[in-house]
Amino acid sequence: MLTFVSNMASSAWSERILQLLRRMNNFYSAGSSRSSCFRFEIDGAQVGWIPPHVVSLLTPHTDVFLPPQRGAVSLCPSLDCYEKRSEAVNDVLGALRQESSLTCLRGWRDERYSVKQRFCDVPLMWMERAATSIFGVKRYGVHINGYTVNGSGEISMWLARRSVTKQTYPGRLDNMAAGGLAADVGIKHTLIKECEEEACIPADIAAKASPVSTVSYTYENEEGVFPESQFVFDLELPLDFVPCVGDGEVQDFYLLPIEEVKELLATDDFKPNSALVILDFLIRHSLIEPDTEPYYQEFVTGLHQTL
Repeated sequence: MLTFVSNMASSAWSERILQLLRRMNNFYSAGSSRSSCFRFEIDGAQVGWIPPHVVSLLTPHTDVFLPPQRGAVSLCPSLDCYEKRSEAVNDVLGALRQESSLTCLRGWRDERYSVKQRFCDVPLMWMERAATSIFGVKRYGVHINGYTVNGSGEISMWLARRSVTKQTYPGRLDNMAAGGLAADVGIKHTLIKECEEEACIPADIAAKASPVSTVSYTYENEEGVFPESQFVFDLELPLDFVPCVGDGEVQDFYLLPIEEVKELLATDDFKPNSALVILDFLIRHSLIEPDTEPYYQEFVTGLHQTL
């Protein structure tokens, strides 16, 4: 009987994680808006997906956007360099901030994100972070798994509780530190900055974090399309180290046994993309194995989608 109950609990956890992965990759599922979206192209390279209702708001700006052709929206040829494109589109976005249907622009951050087809490409322009979803532009971030290993080899993980004043997912559980990758800022620099600002982790400790993976997914909601990839780092911390609240984006930190963290992933208490990053941690550290997890392949595939 105990084995049967345990198997049922395990099955329920697996199903919840599978649902999370499907939700975070819903742009490519049946019934998504993908077939009705317009490709956003710059110099013939697709750099995003624009929902139809956004296209109708862009077309009056004929000095910036060409009329839609063959399912694509492109910038005017006169915008032939990084700065011209960036400034022209930003002017349009400034005007569209008054448009009530574009709720994402209410969260304007004055943060510049690079716009490019692949991460390794030269950026074609920059765009205000809050607007990237209405253009379906790829967004990159850095997530840090902070964890400890005691003398018996047992792993515990530091989790952050997001501030209730955060624009997105207020009050949810999160990675110990994380942040978006702004234009012209390096990955390791972002890692060290976020560790210092959010968790008061000294730079000499944060610099020991190891790059271990990327987690990629594409989802859509009422605010647009979100093709995202997170650069994942693992940072084993000293047993006596305690992160502290820094810039106010976090309200508290918890050190929890990894099994408890695993159970929390299947609840609604976690910021969804951070749950994916920790799922990746569990797989890489053999805390989830293919002999015992029936959805192992689905988990791995769902964490590493092509943007």
